[in-house]
Amino acid sequence: MSAASHLAELQQRRWARPTVAVARRFFEISGLDLGCFIAVELFTTILPILLIGYGRLNNFSHDVSIGQLFVDMVGANGRDAARILREFGKASGIQQTWTLFGVAGFLVWGIPMSLTVCRMYAAAWKRPQHSAMQRMWRGSIWFLVYLVVAGVNEKLLHTSHNPALRITLTVAAVGLSSAFWGLTPALLVPGIRLSKRLILEAGLIGALVHIVILRFVVRAVFPLLLNGWDGFGPVGVALTIMTWCGSLGIVWVAVACAGAVISERTWRT
Repeated sequence: MSAASHLAELQQRRWARPTVAVARRFFEISGLDLGCFIAVELFTTILPILLIGYGRLNNFSHDVSIGQLFVDMVGANGRDAARILREFGKASGIQQTWTLFGVAGFLVWGIPMSLTVCRMYAAAWKRPQHSAMQRMWRGSIWFLVYLVVAGVNEKLLHTSHNPALRITLTVAAVGLSSAFWGLTPALLVPGIRLSKRLILEAGLIGALVHIVILRFVVRAVFPLLLNGWDGFGPVGVALTIMTWCGSLGIVWVAVACAGAVISERTWRT
């Protein structure tokens, strides 16, 4: 049975219709291709900036490995954590990049990424894109806000080991992410206005996927990927992170499609 016929069969079932609609939208806009573009930009732009920021927060200490950022993000422990820390350098090793030109070099590469995200959201919402100049400044604002939100969320989610406080901080992170992913279509897509309804629909979907669902999946799958590349040394760790970036890029496209489809359905009712 082909994918199209399988989706048509699922379409007949009421409970599956939203999922089918999201899947159709995803493939209509060539979601896999867009996800791959975003993955490359995540790997070459976002990750270096996060590593530099992590090093700066730790005062570029010789006693801190920048690999600890990934250990926290994927929840690695034991042998997997030790391997990641071993393959990454010390925070002091990237201090030389903490200059105006060093950081600006990576920020400039954020422009192509933000333009890709603009194109992806316009396609997901079936709207024309903004003009070139508007895409440039709107995308740049989105990129900078994303970096801030990503940094704050990592701090919130890894600040305390107290169960009650961790729940509180996780709820705060979900709220912050909901606001960001609700703001995203309003900022990048023509004709979409920011509202509580948009945050509760498109925003909350993005927050729950990234902070709750994706984190559980990553913590379960990342060690398997890492072990699968065992024996490849630093290349194995790099390939694992690239695979993670690829998955994240596809998730971004799926989240955009889900937010668009669900918002369209509720706005029609």
